[in-house]
Amino acid sequence: MISKQDALDYHSLGKPGKIEVTSTKPCLTQRDLSLAYTPGVADPCMEIHANPEDAYKYTAKGNLVAVVTNGTAVLGLGNIGALAGKPVMEGKGVLFKRFAGVDVFDIELDTLNADEIIRTCQLLEPTFGGINLEDIAAPDCFYIEETLKATMNIPVFHDDQHGTAIISGAALVNACELVKKDLSKVRVVYNGAGAAGIACAEFYVQLGVDRANMLLCDSKGVIYEGREDVDPSHPKYNKYKARFAVKTNCRTLGDAMREADVFCGVSVKDTVTKDMVKSMAKDPIIFAMANPDPEITYPDAIEARKDVIMATGRSDYPNQVNNVLGFPFIFRGALDVRATAINEEMKVAAARALADLAKEDVPDSVCRAYGVSKFTYGPEYIIPKPFDPRVLLWEAPAVAKAACETGVALHPIEDWGKYRDRLEGYFGPSHTVMRRVIHKAQANPKKIVFPEGSEASILRAAQIILSEKIGTPVLLGDAEKINAQIKQLGLDLTGAEIVDPMTSEKREGYEDEFHKLRHRHGVTEISARRTLRDRNYFGTMMVQMGDVDCLVAGLTQNYPETIRPALQIVKTRPETNLCSGLYMMVFEDRMLFFADTTVNIDANSPEDLAEIAISAADLAKSLDIDPKIAMLSFSNFGSVNHPESIKMRKAVELVKEQRPDLVVDGEMQADTAVDAKIQSETYPFCELDGTANVLIFPDMQSGNIAYKLVGKLSDAVAIGPILMGINKAVHVLQRGCSVIDIVNIAALAVVDAQNKK
Repeated sequence: MISKQDALDYHSLGKPGKIEVTSTKPCLTQRDLSLAYTPGVADPCMEIHANPEDAYKYTAKGNLVAVVTNGTAVLGLGNIGALAGKPVMEGKGVLFKRFAGVDVFDIELDTLNADEIIRTCQLLEPTFGGINLEDIAAPDCFYIEETLKATMNIPVFHDDQHGTAIISGAALVNACELVKKDLSKVRVVYNGAGAAGIACAEFYVQLGVDRANMLLCDSKGVIYEGREDVDPSHPKYNKYKARFAVKTNCRTLGDAMREADVFCGVSVKDTVTKDMVKSMAKDPIIFAMANPDPEITYPDAIEARKDVIMATGRSDYPNQVNNVLGFPFIFRGALDVRATAINEEMKVAAARALADLAKEDVPDSVCRAYGVSKFTYGPEYIIPKPFDPRVLLWEAPAVAKAACETGVALHPIEDWGKYRDRLEGYFGPSHTVMRRVIHKAQANPKKIVFPEGSEASILRAAQIILSEKIGTPVLLGDAEKINAQIKQLGLDLTGAEIVDPMTSEKREGYEDEFHKLRHRHGVTEISARRTLRDRNYFGTMMVQMGDVDCLVAGLTQNYPETIRPALQIVKTRPETNLCSGLYMMVFEDRMLFFADTTVNIDANSPEDLAEIAISAADLAKSLDIDPKIAMLSFSNFGSVNHPESIKMRKAVELVKEQRPDLVVDGEMQADTAVDAKIQSETYPFCELDGTANVLIFPDMQSGNIAYKLVGKLSDAVAIGPILMGINKAVHVLQRGCSVIDIVNIAALAVVDAQNKK
C-alpha cells in the first residue's frame, strides 16, 4: 500500500521531480565546448538549412516526443489545471524512457482554448518527432487530435483515447477467443462516453465488432435515437456521441447489460452491481477500467458469476489494462520508421501483437517481478504484464511494419532482424552481447543434450531454442513423462528429440565405451552399466560418441556433480591439463572476462594460471572480442616480491612463450588493469595499450568473490558459468537458474561446439 507521504517523498526527495536533461556528448574541454556550441554548431545548422531532413541526423528530434496537456482531465482528478498536472506528464516521460528509450519534454499549456493548443503544437513541429496529447477533456481532445493529425507531418496520438482502446482491444480479442465468441456477433455495452469510452467503441469496430451490436452509456444513461444531445438541431448536440445513437428501448445501464456479452467501463466506481453482472450472457467479459477504483471490484464480479473473464486498471487484480503497454512502443515503432502519422492500421497491429504475445511462454523474470511462479494464457492472463520486456520486441516492430505497409513511413525498415537487434539494445549491453552469441549459434545450429529433460525450465528453454533456431534440443528422460509435462505447460516442441537412457538402443554401446575409458580407474562392466543410468553420464557419452554436439546440465545438481562426468569421459583438451571456469561481466560500456571463478580452488602453479589465461583469451576471440589479458595480484610489476605475486609474473612469461599472438601483462593490481590512465601515467611500459578485458585471478576464491561482489554493487550482468578447457562442448548451469539463462548457456555451448569442430 502506497501512502500519501510515500508519494510526496518520491517526488520531492533529492532533486525535485522525476526527470532531468543529460548530455549525450562530452563537454569537458574547451574543444568540446567549441564543438557543442559556437563555432562548431554552425556546420550542422547549415546542413539542416540546406536539407531539413538532416535534423534527424544532427539533432535529437527523431527520438523526442512532446507530452502536451492543459490539465483538464488529469487521471481521475478532473480539471486540476496545467501546473497541477505536471507530475503526471513527468511520469509519462519516465515511462517513455524506461520502457522504450524515447526522450520526452513535458509541456503544460495554461489554456482552455482548443485552438491555442492546436496552434502551439503546430509551432513546435520543428522540435519534436511526435506529439503525445495527454489528459485533455472531451470533446476538445477529439477536435484537437483530428486537427493536428490533418495538419502535421509527425505522429500525433492522444493516449487517453487510444491507449485504453488498444490495450483493452488486445484483451477483448483473447477473451473472445477463450470463450469461443465471434467478435462480429458479441453485444458490447460501454459505460463512459468521454475520450476513452468513445475511442474504445470506435477501436472495437476496427477489430471486428459490429456497430449495430453496441450500446453506449454516459452519466444520463443509454445514448439512443431521439435523445436531445444527439439531435443536430439541439444546442447541446454532441457529434461524437451521436455516432452511437441507436433505436433501443434500453434507457439505463442496467437495461443495456441484460444479455450483453461484453461490458467496457471507463467511467466511475461502483456503477455496476452484482445483479447487472448476473443478467449478462453466458461467459461474460467485463472490463471495469475506472481508476483508481473499477466500476465493480474483481471479487464482487467473480462472486456474481464464476464464468466471468475480467480486466481492470488495477495491478492487484488479474489482467491489468495499463496504457504503458501501448504508448511507449507505439511511438518507438513510429519514430523508427519516421512515420508521418499513427493510423488505425498501426493501432490494430499494436493490439494484435499484444494479444499474440499473451499466448507465449512468460519468462521467469516477469513472474518473479509479480511474485508468482507462472503465468499461463487463460481467463486470468489475457494480456501481457507491463514489466514484460518482450513487449518492445513484439509491439514496436508490429507498429513499424504497419506504418511501412500503409505508406506513412518515410524511412521504411529493410532488415527486420537488425531492427530487432537494435531494439534489444534498449535492454542493456548484456542483451546485445547475447544476441551476438545467438546469431553465431544460428549460423550453424547444433544438437544440444539436456540430461534434466523433464524439468519445466529446460522444456521452456527448449521451445525458445527451437523458435530461435539455435539448435536441436535432445531431452533425456522418460518419454511419456516428458510429453505429459510438455502438454501441461502448453509448449510446442516439434523438432526436439526425446531419448530415454533406460530404453535407448545405444545404451549398450555407451556402457562398453565407458568401461574402456575407465576400466583402469576401478570401473567394472557392472559398475559401468550402473553409472550409465545417471543421465549426466549418459548425456556426456552422447557427446563423446558424436551423437550430439554439446551438453548443458546442472539445473538441479551441484556444480562438482555436473562437471565430474565431463572430466572422466571427454577430458581436457590435448593442449591443456585442466578445465577452468569463467564469467562474462557485462557493464554499460565494457565487457570483462573473469577467470577462474568456479573450478580450481587452488591454481597454485604459473603453468595452471597460464592455461586459464589462454583458455579465457580464446573464448573472448570466439566471440569476436580482441583479448587483453591482465594477471592480477596485490603487486604492480614487481613492487612486492612475494611467492603469490611472483607466481603471476611467471604466468605472464609462460603465456607469452606459448601464445606470442596474445596481449598479456602483469602482475598488476585490479585498478591498474582496468584504468588506462594509471597505466599511461604510472606504468607507461605496460603492454596492454588500454584497459584489460580478460582478468585472471590468482585463485578461485578471489575470482569468485570478485564477480559476485561486482555483480551486486554495480550494474554489471554476470553471464555464466562458462566451462573452459574441456575437449568437447560441455557446459554447466547455475543451480535453479532462469529459462533465459539456460537459453544463453545453450547458445554459448553451440558456439563452443562450432569452434571445436
